[in-house]
Parts: sequence; C-alpha cells; structure tokens
Amino acid sequence: MFPNHFAFHQPTSLEEALSLLSGDPDAKLLAGGHSLIPAMKLRLAAPTSLIDLGNINKLRGVTANGGVTVGAMTTYKEIMESNVVRDVIPLLHEAVGVVGDPQVRARGTLGGSLAHADPAADLTAVFLAMGGEVVAVSKNGARTIAADDFFVDLWTTVLRPDEIITELKFAAQGGSIGTSYQKYEHPASGYAVVGVAVVVSLDTSNTCTRARIAVTGATSKATRAMPAEGALTGRSLSEVTIDSAAAQATEGLSINGDYFASEEYRGHLVRVLTRRALLQASRAVTGQDTNQG
Repeated sequence: MFPNHFAFHQPTSLEEALSLLSGDPDAKLLAGGHSLIPAMKLRLAAPTSLIDLGNINKLRGVTANGGVTVGAMTTYKEIMESNVVRDVIPLLHEAVGVVGDPQVRARGTLGGSLAHADPAADLTAVFLAMGGEVVAVSKNGARTIAADDFFVDLWTTVLRPDEIITELKFAAQGGSIGTSYQKYEHPASGYAVVGVAVVVSLDTSNTCTRARIAVTGATSKATRAMPAEGALTGRSLSEVTIDSAAAQATEGLSINGDYFASEEYRGHLVRVLTRRALLQASRAVTGQDTNQG
C-alpha cells in the first residue's frame, strides 16, 4: 500500500522547522523514519506534510558538560561510536548496541525513539532509569522535561504538537554508580518482549543510596519499578537483597499479555531480568560477584 499524498520539507534550521510545524497542524516530524514511514504506508498515519529534520546540524552530536548532552537527531550508530558516551554514560552505550540491527542503528535516532514512545522500545526504559531530561522547543520558547514526567501512555508523551525535541541531557555515571540493561527480545524484530534498565548508586560500604529500575515491553509505557527500588535503598547490595527487590519488580505494574507473551510470562521475565540487571550493575561497581548475605 502507498501513503496518501503529502508535502515534503527539508528545513536547514530549527527556526524554519518550527515555522513549518506551527503552520500545519497535521504535519509530522521525520527523524529516522523507522516507525512513521511504515505507518504511513499502511495509512495508519496520514500527515499532510513531512518535515525532515535530517539537515539541521545543530540537532546532532554528543557534548560532555559535566554530564552528557546528546542531540535529538544523533543516530544510534553515532552514539555507539562516541567515546564520551562510552566513558561517561555507559548504560546508554550498552543499550544502543542492542537496538534493532546495523541498518536500524545507522538511521534511527535517540530523539525519534523517545518521541515515538513505543511501549516495547529499549531506550525509553534506559532514559527513564538514567533520569534523563528532554529539551523541547517551540516558537514560544524552550522547556526541560524530566524523564519521570515525559511518558504518558501508549505512543503518547507530554510533547505538544508544536514542539521539537532538540537534545537529551544525562548526568554522568561513574565511580560508585552501577548500570545494566537486560532484555528478552523478539527473535525476528529485536523488540523487547521485556526489557529492564537499572541504575544503582553505592557508598563505600556497598550500601545502595539510590536506585532507579525501569521496565519496557511489559506495560503501556516505560515504567519505574518503585517497590523494587525501595527494597534496595539503604540496604547492602547482597544477593538476598537483590532477590527480594526482583521479587517485588512487578508490584503495582499493569502487565500486558498478547500474542507474543502472556501476562504471567511477562511478569516472570520482569522479575528475572531485574535480578540479572541488578547483579550486573553490582559487579560493575565492585568488580566482583555479589555475595550471599
């Protein structure tokens, strides 16, 4: 099937893109196109115009500034090849390496993935676990949106129709911070049947001072497993503590069941992957396997 007729724009500046967007309420922004173009071919999406952001250079690149700022149109491949990302925010570096295949990683963008808010996307959970920030711009100015406030529901965010994501901001991860992303993927598409991202901070006595655990693929949006986080905070990160936290990872979550996995199986995967991610995050900090205790 072919898409409906549409106008195609290739602005070279953010100002031009914002002007085009504000002038057409039925326009869509084009980033990597892996989600939008197939939807248009099936006529599930029928924009009157496409605004391709690929020629706006200021939307690309990685900058170290205490933390890390990633341009919204930076591709997964560019993120994988960034030494700054690898050294300062290794969780993002790890996660982009398991997104799709080389063709997807060469074209897909971080901003596009977050804006699309696919409930089975890898990077929504990673972004949430990292406590990142979205910078969104409209003709009326810019605003910064915390990860905890960004995702609303299935394919829905708090972005307004006239806003464009320009960059994503992340705090540095290093020293006493351990991270991991674990997923059980669909064998054909590579999408996460379930994925779990973990960020834990430990003090010198191996006590967890802060934990963020985010789940994708199991619910209608990327969601934090707060009871599991609470089971870790203030406790030594032992195998017993990790097992207890993993057992609570599905508490309060509305787990989905479908053709690919039942509600019960997805819940099981959330708990198993939470345990794996926490063990890996602990090893990343301590350099050794977590002891029973």
